[in-house]
Amino acid sequence: MTTLMDSKLLTAEEYGHLEEDGRLTELVRGRIVELNRAFTSHGFYIYRAAMVLGQFVDHHDLGRIVAGDAGVVTAHDPDTVRGPDVAYYSYQRIPQGELPKGYWPANPELVVEIRSENDRWKDILQKVSEYLSANVLTVAVVDPVRQQVHLYSDNETTILNATDLLKFPQVLPGFEIVVGRLFE
Repeated sequence: MTTLMDSKLLTAEEYGHLEEDGRLTELVRGRIVELNRAFTSHGFYIYRAAMVLGQFVDHHDLGRIVAGDAGVVTAHDPDTVRGPDVAYYSYQRIPQGELPKGYWPANPELVVEIRSENDRWKDILQKVSEYLSANVLTVAVVDPVRQQVHLYSDNETTILNATDLLKFPQVLPGFEIVVGRLFE
C-alpha cells in the first residue's frame, strides 16, 4: 500500500469524482492510498462469496449484494472510503427501488474481505475496525491460504476452519454454509 501524497485532503465526494487512471485505490483519512493488484484467485474467492450470499439474499428477497470494491464511506472529516470485496445491504438500510446515486447513504450490515497473499493482518484489522465503527454489524475476513474465515462483530471475534459452519445470525438469519465450500 502506497499513500499518494497531495497537499489537499479530499472528501469522499471529491474522491468519487476523480478521473480513473487505472490504479486501484482507497481514500484513507482524506488521502489517496494505492493498493496492490490482487492475483487472479482473489477474484475467484470474491465471486464465490458474492454468489453464495447472493443466492440466499435473492431467494429470501432481503436486500442487495455488491462486489468488486464498491465504495463504502467509513469515516468523515477527514473522509475514508474503503472498497470491500463483497457487502450486503438489507432493504431496511437501502430500500427497494431505484439505487441511490454516489456512495450509498447507509453502510452495509455485512462486509466480506478476501485476504490476499500480500495483505498484512495489521492493515486488514484496521479496515475491520473502520467498518465496525461505521455501523457494519459483521465483518468476515476469508483467508484462502489457511481455509479459514475470521468473523468480527462489536462483541465477538471467531475463527472458523474449513469444517465449521459459517453463519451470520444477526445479519442473515438462516444462512449457513460449510466454510470449506467457499474454497471449492
